[in-house]
Parts: sequence; C-alpha cells; structure tokens
Amino acid sequence: MRLEYPANVRIVRVPCTGKVDVMLMLRAFQKGADGVYCVGCLEGTCHYNAGNLRCRERVEHVQSMLDEMGMEKERVRMYNLSSGEGPTFAAYAKEMTAYIKEVGPSPLGTAQNKDE
Repeated sequence: MRLEYPANVRIVRVPCTGKVDVMLMLRAFQKGADGVYCVGCLEGTCHYNAGNLRCRERVEHVQSMLDEMGMEKERVRMYNLSSGEGPTFAAYAKEMTAYIKEVGPSPLGTAQNKDE
C-alpha cells in the first residue's frame, strides 16, 4: 500500500521519539519549517519504555515556548499511532498541513529569510 500525504512533509526517522529533543524541533523552525509534529508509539507501548512520554513533555515545552513568543503553539504537535496505522499517519499529515496553511508561514522562518 502506498501512502499519500502532502509533498511538503519531511520525515526525520529516529529509533524512538524519545530521541527528539527541544533543540531538534526548534532547529526545524530555524531552517524554515512552518510546523513540526512527532508521531510515536501508542502510550504504554513504547519499545524503549517511556520515550514517547518524554517526547510529549518536550512537545509541550516547545508549545509553551512558542506561546510565549506569540506564535501558535499548535504548530508543534504529538500524535501516537501503532506501526500498522499508515492511513492514519497520512491523515495526520494532511491535518497538520491544512492547519499550517490556515495560520500561514512561521514568523521564525520569515525572519530568517529576511536576514539572508
């Protein structure tokens, strides 16, 4: 089965979402991403114990940072799926892309482009 999701979605594979740290998410914005979302195992089923819970905490931390900067905190999200839910992954990609189109480009990416 071939999944269809928006072409502007860039996938960064990690062994566990527990490896996704705050700096990685912020760096994505710095490099021009308008939104970031993490997709991890269902809660309670992480192969690395609590990696997905650590990622959720980090996503919430980045959300609070964006909120403090006056940006939409929903530009960063966390989803939990099992590995067999490919169509749901594609649906989340479409949902996130639609949200980003609605709120517009990230001010962080726009500010960086002005500096170059």
